[in-house]
Amino acid sequence: MLRGQTVVVTGASRGIGKAIALKLADNGANIVINYRSREEEALGLVEEIKNKGVKALAIKADVSIFAEAENIIRMAKEEFGTVDILVNNAGITKDSLIMRMNEEDFDRVIEVNLKGVFNCTKHTVPIMVKQKYGRIINITSVVGIIGNAGQSNYAAAKAGIIGLTKSLAKEVGSRGITVNAVAPGFIETEMTEVLSEKTKEKAKENIALKKLGKPENVADAVFFLASSMSEYITGQVISVDGGMAF
Repeated sequence: MLRGQTVVVTGASRGIGKAIALKLADNGANIVINYRSREEEALGLVEEIKNKGVKALAIKADVSIFAEAENIIRMAKEEFGTVDILVNNAGITKDSLIMRMNEEDFDRVIEVNLKGVFNCTKHTVPIMVKQKYGRIINITSVVGIIGNAGQSNYAAAKAGIIGLTKSLAKEVGSRGITVNAVAPGFIETEMTEVLSEKTKEKAKENIALKKLGKPENVADAVFFLASSMSEYITGQVISVDGGMAF
């Protein structure tokens, strides 16, 4: 259980981030929801979490902006006294073959997906070092491990998260802080809903379990890494992909 602990989940108004927030709330944590544009969904999620008997707060911020990321962590600390668990989930896609990809789309994906992780982590680590405890869980992707045509910007950012995770784990392990990553595969979210059935069926052919994952599957892995069950695990990447890449 995570009773009394404070969790910050970035990009949490929908999809995988929402599932993570709900899972950790179910296990007693107070939740700080970060969102960038979906205010109605974020506020609705706050009420849903509060109905579980824990506290919740929504903070609008763009994690790619250093000062705004700092504000998320500052407000979380002011509201709840500390930050025990940070889940870096915020991310975007701007897919295109590299011959057609413009500089702006490459930069934007790196800024949100990779620099956003740095920004939020940078402001959280001092709190965790001081209290000699913390869990940092970064949401990467199976694409960051195996690559994917048309997603060179996304794959580069997600691969960068893996490198950051492993490096930071070595820096802060002696302070009681674990740093791990979860790499989702083909998960049923709003992004995959727009795909044709033919595309989904083709994807299943490359998955050992022959089915797409659900956001809750990712949330379960995050809960494991956030809990005391994983106290001797750090610097690792757990793929939640149904056997898509191994």
